[in-house]
Amino acid sequence: MASHRRPAQHRRMKPRTAPRGAAILATAAATATGVIALAAPSNADPAPTAAQVQEQVNQLHREVVKATDLFNGVQEKADTLQKEANATQTRVAEEQAAMNLLREQIGAIAAEQYRTGGLPPELQLALSGDPAQYLQKAQMLDQLDSQQASRLEQIAAQARMLQQDRAEASAQLAELDELRKSLGSQKTEIQAKLNKAQTLLNTLSAAERQAILDSNDHATNNDRASRDEPREDVQLPDVPASERAAKAIAFARAQIGKPYGWGKAGPSSFDCSGLTQQAWAAANVKLPRTTWDQVKVGTRVSKSQLQPGDLIFFYSDNSHVGLYIGGGQMIHAPRPGSTIRVAPINEMPFYAATRPA
Repeated sequence: MASHRRPAQHRRMKPRTAPRGAAILATAAATATGVIALAAPSNADPAPTAAQVQEQVNQLHREVVKATDLFNGVQEKADTLQKEANATQTRVAEEQAAMNLLREQIGAIAAEQYRTGGLPPELQLALSGDPAQYLQKAQMLDQLDSQQASRLEQIAAQARMLQQDRAEASAQLAELDELRKSLGSQKTEIQAKLNKAQTLLNTLSAAERQAILDSNDHATNNDRASRDEPREDVQLPDVPASERAAKAIAFARAQIGKPYGWGKAGPSSFDCSGLTQQAWAAANVKLPRTTWDQVKVGTRVSKSQLQPGDLIFFYSDNSHVGLYIGGGQMIHAPRPGSTIRVAPINEMPFYAATRPA
């Protein structure tokens, strides 16, 4: 009986191979008709092409340049507020010292009063509390001699000033704290965009990355020479400039080849508005920090009226600036990953131009 059962069991196992064969046929049929999905590796998004990477990197760098101008504006405001807060705190310290001196002086008067016949109640109140509230009563001054009254009036005025300046200092420090938090947030955002751009570039080969960087630079022959030769050998257009403009251009020329640095205004790296600000500072002309504020300084000129030393602003959002040097050329700090260079002004959409001096 056992020998008959075993063949039967063996025969029952054979049909189990049929479903697998059927599944293979069904899969083949479904594949032919496009019914089933592609295999997992085919579901992954295709790697971006070099052109797509270049487009995305360019967009990220444009966003970084714009965000940098925002950062610079907040930084400039924070620097100004810090100076004001420092001045207020110095004033508070000086006022407190003056208040202490006045109290010492009136204390000496009180001691003399005590030795000669007792201390008036009004003077006791002035020394122990806020003199301002007691001076509101005119009869108090009537009961004090002129020297005592004068000292109390000075103390009251000093106390009011001290209270106001302390409140101002407190408000300034609170605002400064908020500005610093904003700077930290903006810095994180900018760095994230730069990291994303670098991650995209890292998906390409070294040759492809270099090709993108070269094409993004819009390098002129002079610009390429600036990277291969000493900076003093860079040939700039021989166009007459005013004395101040010549100083600004000379400063900018000396920076050619230095790297772009967002939020930087020298000496080793610059962003676009940092370069123009420091160039004109070399000519003893003070410019604000951002492109939005620099465009408001000086006299507006048209593109056809440009002279060496003029500031040229680009893009509809006024997010870039360069220093015109004549011959349709400018010196500017283009973007992250680039260097300060000579470039044609027509490589970017013109927004406005100003003449600082």
